[in-house]
Amino acid sequence: MKTDDLIRGLSSDRATGMAMGRAWTLALALAIVAAGAVFFATMGPRPDFGAAAETSRFVFKFFVTGALAATAWLTVKRLSTPGGGERALLPLLVAPAMLIAAVLIELSVIPPDQIGMRLVGKNAAICLVAIPAIGLLPLAIFFAALRHGAPDRPQLAGLVAGILAGGVAASFYAAHCTDDSPLFVIVWYSLAIAVLGVAGALAGRMAARW
Repeated sequence: MKTDDLIRGLSSDRATGMAMGRAWTLALALAIVAAGAVFFATMGPRPDFGAAAETSRFVFKFFVTGALAATAWLTVKRLSTPGGGERALLPLLVAPAMLIAAVLIELSVIPPDQIGMRLVGKNAAICLVAIPAIGLLPLAIFFAALRHGAPDRPQLAGLVAGILAGGVAASFYAAHCTDDSPLFVIVWYSLAIAVLGVAGALAGRMAARW
């Protein structure tokens, strides 16, 4: 029997309890509930949430984090079964492309002396702690879903699971963060999400092996 056939056979055996699509849908729902519970228990929305929701930069943060979470979810579903290669990663380019475009627009309209202030913001340290903290339980839930499958590239699958957890966490944290500039988001949100991505990759070989 060829190696690929063996892996697919093992994947089928592992998936007898629940179909992979259903498992990942359930995992995403549980992760959102878990992240929301941590978020509302620890920080909650910013005081001016209603007024901020009328501004395009604030709303855009949710488009970016939501796009990242959605594309990471689709990607990790593909990677949780054998055969998911580099092409499975292409959807992950959507959110960065959106954010880079927003940064270029912002740089074209703001005075140069405001760039540093908007990039550093007021909440960098909070962002670097809050997003990984909110994403920790979702990451554990996503690894449970990975163990239900049979990823043939567990470290890569773990990395994407971490990015997914980061996207979910960042979507909640964005409601609290008062730094709405794309310049802030592209630096600090990315670094915070990368923490979960690295953690997922490091844990992937052990937690996601079949």
